[in-house]
Amino acid sequence: MKYLALVFYQENIMQQMSQQEWDALNRECIACGDKLRDSGHMLGGNALQPTETATTVRVRDGKLTVSDGPFAETKEQLAGYYLLEAKDINEAISLAGHIPPARYGSIEIRPIRELQENANIAGGQGG
Repeated sequence: MKYLALVFYQENIMQQMSQQEWDALNRECIACGDKLRDSGHMLGGNALQPTETATTVRVRDGKLTVSDGPFAETKEQLAGYYLLEAKDINEAISLAGHIPPARYGSIEIRPIRELQENANIAGGQGG
């Protein structure tokens, strides 16, 4: 089963790291991704640019609106993601526990819902 592991941390805390600390964390993330890929558990993933580079798009009543920044102000910001293959949620949790930024923020794990035409959608939500 596929799981998306969303990496969250407080950007202001990360910006206080020295260049050496930041580079070390990035090397850890690369090594973590390599290990997950080599074991067949990582299907993809990327780090994201800071929230100041975000653009939010909405369509209301057929009209497109665009605004700078993320959708909501939160304590922690989405920093990246890992697309994982795991046998169940317990294995996904175990894998996410090795993602280095978990020490600074949190990892949200969500099962991937495969879209199918004419499928019953739980809760009436499309997507």
